[in-house]
Amino acid sequence: MKKIVLALAIAAFGATANAQIKDSLRRVVKMEGAYNFRDTGGYKTTDGKEVALGKVFRSDAIDKLTDKDLKTFKAKKIVTVVDFRGVKEAKKAQDRLPENTSYILCPAGSNNLPTAQDMAKLLKDKNFLFDMYGDGGIPYFGERYRSLFVQLLTLKPDEALLFHCTGGRDRTGMASALFLKVLGVPQDMIENDYVASNFYLAKNPTMKTMYSGLSKMSGMTETEIKQQMELRPELIRNFFAAINKKYGSVENFFQVEMGIGPREITVLKEKYLK
Repeated sequence: MKKIVLALAIAAFGATANAQIKDSLRRVVKMEGAYNFRDTGGYKTTDGKEVALGKVFRSDAIDKLTDKDLKTFKAKKIVTVVDFRGVKEAKKAQDRLPENTSYILCPAGSNNLPTAQDMAKLLKDKNFLFDMYGDGGIPYFGERYRSLFVQLLTLKPDEALLFHCTGGRDRTGMASALFLKVLGVPQDMIENDYVASNFYLAKNPTMKTMYSGLSKMSGMTETEIKQQMELRPELIRNFFAAINKKYGSVENFFQVEMGIGPREITVLKEKYLK
Protein backbone atom coordinates (compact mmCIF):
# COMPACT_ATOMS: atom_id res chain seq x y z
CA MET A 1 0.00 0.00 0.00
CA LYS A 2 2.81 2.45 0.88
CA LYS A 3 4.42 1.82 -2.50
CA ILE A 4 1.12 2.54 -4.25
CA VAL A 5 0.65 5.79 -2.31
CA LEU A 6 4.23 6.84 -3.08
CA ALA A 7 3.78 6.09 -6.77
CA LEU A 8 0.61 8.19 -6.87
CA ALA A 9 2.36 11.03 -5.04
CA ILE A 10 5.25 11.00 -7.49
CA ALA A 11 2.87 10.99 -10.44
CA ALA A 12 0.98 13.94 -8.98
CA PHE A 13 4.23 15.84 -8.44
CA GLY A 14 4.86 15.86 -12.19
CA ALA A 15 6.54 13.80 -14.86
CA THR A 16 9.59 16.04 -15.09
CA ALA A 17 10.37 15.47 -11.41
CA ASN A 18 9.50 11.77 -11.45
CA ALA A 19 13.00 10.47 -12.09
CA GLN A 20 14.53 12.92 -9.62
CA ILE A 21 12.23 11.89 -6.77
CA LYS A 22 12.83 8.20 -7.38
CA ASP A 23 16.55 8.88 -7.43
CA SER A 24 16.61 11.18 -4.42
CA LEU A 25 14.64 8.77 -2.26
CA ARG A 26 17.89 6.87 -1.70
CA ARG A 27 19.36 10.03 -0.18
CA VAL A 28 16.52 10.63 2.25
CA VAL A 29 17.35 10.21 5.92
CA LYS A 30 14.13 9.12 7.60
CA MET A 31 13.45 11.30 10.60
CA GLU A 32 10.36 11.56 12.78
CA GLY A 33 10.92 15.25 13.47
CA ALA A 34 12.16 16.53 10.09
CA TYR A 35 10.79 16.22 6.56
CA ASN A 36 13.55 17.36 4.21
CA PHE A 37 16.61 15.69 5.71
CA ARG A 38 18.77 14.46 2.83
CA ASP A 39 22.26 13.37 1.86
CA THR A 40 23.85 15.66 -0.76
CA GLY A 41 25.96 12.84 -2.19
CA GLY A 42 25.48 10.34 -4.99
CA TYR A 43 25.46 12.78 -7.91
CA LYS A 44 27.77 12.23 -10.87
CA THR A 45 30.04 15.10 -11.93
CA THR A 46 30.84 16.21 -15.46
CA ASP A 47 34.20 14.41 -15.30
CA GLY A 48 32.68 11.07 -14.27
CA LYS A 49 33.31 11.18 -10.53
CA GLU A 50 30.63 11.00 -7.84
CA VAL A 51 29.85 13.13 -4.79
CA ALA A 52 30.52 11.01 -1.72
CA LEU A 53 27.54 9.81 0.30
CA GLY A 54 27.46 10.04 4.08
CA LYS A 55 29.57 13.19 4.36
CA VAL A 56 27.37 16.26 3.86
CA PHE A 57 23.67 16.47 4.75
CA ARG A 58 20.97 19.13 4.34
CA SER A 59 17.71 19.57 6.21
CA ASP A 60 14.75 21.65 7.23
CA ALA A 61 14.24 22.61 10.91
CA ILE A 62 15.62 20.10 13.41
CA ASP A 63 14.19 21.47 16.65
CA LYS A 64 11.67 18.63 16.84
CA LEU A 65 14.03 15.69 16.41
CA THR A 66 13.00 12.75 18.58
CA ASP A 67 15.26 10.53 20.68
CA LYS A 68 15.18 8.03 17.83
CA ASP A 69 16.19 10.79 15.41
CA LEU A 70 19.15 11.72 17.60
CA LYS A 71 20.39 8.14 17.40
CA THR A 72 20.14 8.31 13.62
CA PHE A 73 21.92 11.66 13.72
CA LYS A 74 24.82 10.19 15.69
CA ALA A 75 24.93 7.09 13.49
CA LYS A 76 25.51 9.39 10.51
CA LYS A 77 28.59 10.75 12.35
CA ILE A 78 27.35 14.34 12.05
CA VAL A 79 29.56 16.41 14.35
CA THR A 80 29.01 19.90 12.90
CA VAL A 81 25.78 21.79 12.20
CA VAL A 82 25.64 25.03 10.19
CA ASP A 83 22.37 26.95 10.68
CA PHE A 84 21.37 29.65 8.16
CA ARG A 85 18.45 31.02 10.20
CA GLY A 86 18.36 34.44 11.78
CA VAL A 87 19.20 34.94 15.47
CA LYS A 88 15.58 35.35 16.63
CA GLU A 89 14.40 32.66 14.23
CA ALA A 90 16.88 30.17 15.63
CA LYS A 91 16.16 31.12 19.24
CA LYS A 92 12.43 30.44 18.82
CA ALA A 93 13.10 26.89 17.62
CA GLN A 94 16.51 25.84 18.93
CA ASP A 95 18.13 22.87 17.24
CA ARG A 96 17.87 19.59 19.15
CA LEU A 97 21.33 18.08 18.85
CA PRO A 98 23.35 15.28 20.40
CA GLU A 99 25.84 16.40 23.04
CA ASN A 100 29.17 17.74 21.80
CA THR A 101 27.82 18.69 18.37
CA SER A 102 29.52 21.80 17.04
CA TYR A 103 26.92 24.46 16.18
CA ILE A 104 27.50 27.49 13.93
CA LEU A 105 24.85 30.14 13.26
CA CYS A 106 25.17 32.06 9.98
CA PRO A 107 22.28 34.56 9.99
CA ALA A 108 23.38 36.90 7.18
CA GLY A 109 20.30 38.17 5.37
CA SER A 110 17.92 36.42 7.76
CA ASN A 111 17.74 38.72 10.77
CA ASN A 112 14.83 40.71 9.37
CA LEU A 113 12.64 38.01 7.90
CA PRO A 114 9.16 39.13 6.79
CA THR A 115 6.29 38.68 9.22
CA ALA A 116 3.16 36.79 8.24
CA GLN A 117 1.58 40.12 7.31
CA ASP A 118 4.62 41.05 5.22
CA MET A 119 4.49 37.68 3.48
CA ALA A 120 0.83 38.20 2.63
CA LYS A 121 1.81 41.43 0.84
CA LEU A 122 4.88 39.92 -0.83
CA LEU A 123 2.88 37.05 -2.26
CA LYS A 124 1.08 39.52 -4.50
CA ASP A 125 4.44 40.34 -6.09
CA LYS A 126 5.25 37.37 -8.30
CA ASN A 127 8.93 38.34 -8.41
CA PHE A 128 9.70 38.41 -4.69
CA LEU A 129 11.38 35.00 -4.60
CA PHE A 130 13.21 35.76 -7.84
CA ASP A 131 14.68 38.88 -6.22
CA MET A 132 15.64 37.01 -3.05
CA TYR A 133 17.70 34.60 -5.14
CA GLY A 134 19.21 37.41 -7.20
CA ASP A 135 20.04 41.06 -6.67
CA GLY A 136 18.14 41.29 -3.38
CA GLY A 137 20.05 38.43 -1.83
CA ILE A 138 23.52 38.78 -3.31
CA PRO A 139 24.86 41.15 -0.60
CA TYR A 140 24.45 38.29 1.89
CA PHE A 141 25.58 35.19 -0.01
CA GLY A 142 29.28 35.41 0.84
CA GLU A 143 28.84 36.05 4.56
CA ARG A 144 26.06 33.48 4.87
CA TYR A 145 27.91 30.59 3.24
CA ARG A 146 31.54 31.32 4.14
CA SER A 147 31.51 29.37 7.41
CA LEU A 148 29.96 26.33 5.73
CA PHE A 149 32.80 25.98 3.26
CA VAL A 150 35.47 26.68 5.86
CA GLN A 151 34.01 23.82 7.89
CA LEU A 152 33.89 21.57 4.83
CA LEU A 153 37.58 22.23 4.22
CA THR A 154 38.54 21.25 7.76
CA LEU A 155 36.10 18.38 8.36
CA LYS A 156 37.89 15.17 9.33
CA PRO A 157 37.60 12.08 7.10
CA ASP A 158 35.51 10.17 9.64
CA GLU A 159 33.12 13.07 10.33
CA ALA A 160 30.01 14.44 8.63
CA LEU A 161 28.34 17.86 8.51
CA LEU A 162 24.75 19.10 8.29
CA PHE A 163 23.52 22.49 7.09
CA HIS A 164 19.93 23.67 7.39
CA CYS A 165 17.41 26.50 7.75
CA THR A 166 13.70 26.37 8.57
CA GLY A 167 12.26 24.79 5.43
CA GLY A 168 15.51 23.43 4.04
CA ARG A 169 14.52 24.86 0.67
CA ASP A 170 15.71 28.44 -0.03
CA ARG A 171 18.82 29.26 2.03
CA THR A 172 19.66 25.58 2.28
CA GLY A 173 18.85 25.06 -1.39
CA MET A 174 21.32 27.75 -2.42
CA ALA A 175 24.00 26.27 -0.16
CA SER A 176 23.50 22.83 -1.67
CA ALA A 177 23.62 24.31 -5.18
CA LEU A 178 26.95 26.01 -4.44
CA PHE A 179 28.40 22.84 -2.96
CA LEU A 180 27.38 20.68 -5.92
CA LYS A 181 28.40 23.35 -8.44
CA VAL A 182 31.92 23.73 -7.13
CA LEU A 183 32.34 19.95 -7.21
CA GLY A 184 31.36 19.85 -10.88
CA VAL A 185 27.81 18.45 -10.76
CA PRO A 186 25.87 19.36 -13.95
CA GLN A 187 23.37 22.21 -13.75
CA ASP A 188 20.35 20.04 -14.54
CA MET A 189 21.15 17.72 -11.64
CA ILE A 190 21.60 20.68 -9.31
CA GLU A 191 18.19 22.00 -10.36
CA ASN A 192 16.55 18.61 -9.86
CA ASP A 193 18.02 18.30 -6.38
CA TYR A 194 16.82 21.81 -5.61
CA VAL A 195 13.18 21.40 -6.66
CA ALA A 196 12.87 18.03 -4.88
CA SER A 197 12.19 20.04 -1.70
CA ASN A 198 8.71 20.72 -3.09
CA PHE A 199 7.95 17.01 -2.79
CA TYR A 200 9.36 16.43 0.69
CA LEU A 201 7.96 19.57 2.29
CA ALA A 202 4.46 18.78 1.00
CA LYS A 203 4.31 16.26 3.86
CA ASN A 204 5.14 18.87 6.50
CA PRO A 205 2.00 19.91 8.47
CA THR A 206 3.66 23.23 9.35
CA MET A 207 3.69 24.16 5.67
CA LYS A 208 -0.02 23.38 5.36
CA THR A 209 -0.78 25.56 8.39
CA MET A 210 1.32 28.36 6.94
CA TYR A 211 -0.48 28.24 3.58
CA SER A 212 -3.85 28.34 5.34
CA GLY A 213 -2.87 31.36 7.44
CA LEU A 214 -1.39 33.24 4.48
CA SER A 215 -4.53 32.52 2.48
CA LYS A 216 -6.69 34.22 5.11
CA MET A 217 -4.38 37.24 5.32
CA SER A 218 -3.79 37.75 1.62
CA GLY A 219 -7.16 36.81 0.18
CA MET A 220 -5.40 34.41 -2.19
CA THR A 221 -6.35 30.74 -2.38
CA GLU A 222 -4.03 28.13 -0.89
CA THR A 223 -3.46 26.81 -4.41
CA GLU A 224 -2.32 30.24 -5.58
CA ILE A 225 0.03 30.56 -2.61
CA LYS A 226 1.53 27.13 -3.20
CA GLN A 227 2.15 28.04 -6.83
CA GLN A 228 3.78 31.29 -5.79
CA MET A 229 6.01 29.58 -3.21
CA GLU A 230 6.91 26.57 -5.32
CA LEU A 231 10.61 26.11 -6.02
CA ARG A 232 11.32 26.39 -9.74
CA PRO A 233 14.53 25.82 -11.72
CA GLU A 234 14.58 29.46 -12.84
CA LEU A 235 15.07 30.55 -9.21
CA ILE A 236 18.34 28.69 -8.80
CA ARG A 237 19.34 29.77 -12.31
CA ASN A 238 18.82 33.38 -11.23
CA PHE A 239 20.97 32.70 -8.16
CA PHE A 240 23.89 31.67 -10.34
CA ALA A 241 23.18 34.40 -12.90
CA ALA A 242 23.39 37.07 -10.18
CA ILE A 243 26.71 35.63 -8.96
CA ASN A 244 28.12 35.46 -12.48
CA LYS A 245 26.98 39.01 -13.19
CA LYS A 246 28.75 40.46 -10.16
CA TYR A 247 31.80 38.19 -9.90
CA GLY A 248 32.25 36.82 -13.41
CA SER A 249 32.04 33.21 -12.27
CA VAL A 250 31.15 31.02 -9.30
CA GLU A 251 34.87 30.35 -8.79
CA ASN A 252 35.57 34.10 -8.53
CA PHE A 253 32.72 34.41 -6.03
CA PHE A 254 34.36 31.76 -3.86
CA GLN A 255 37.72 33.52 -4.13
CA VAL A 256 36.45 37.04 -3.41
CA GLU A 257 33.80 36.36 -0.78
CA MET A 258 35.14 33.27 0.97
CA GLY A 259 38.88 33.31 0.35
CA ILE A 260 38.53 29.93 -1.33
CA GLY A 261 40.68 29.75 -4.45
CA PRO A 262 41.74 27.01 -6.88
CA ARG A 263 43.85 25.23 -4.25
CA GLU A 264 40.98 25.04 -1.75
CA ILE A 265 38.53 23.94 -4.45
CA THR A 266 40.93 21.12 -5.30
CA VAL A 267 40.88 20.12 -1.62
CA LEU A 268 37.08 20.12 -1.60
CA LYS A 269 37.05 17.85 -4.63
CA GLU A 270 39.58 15.51 -3.07
CA LYS A 271 37.52 15.29 0.14
CA TYR A 272 34.02 14.98 -1.31
CA LEU A 273 34.41 13.21 -4.64
CA LYS A 274 35.22 9.59 -5.29
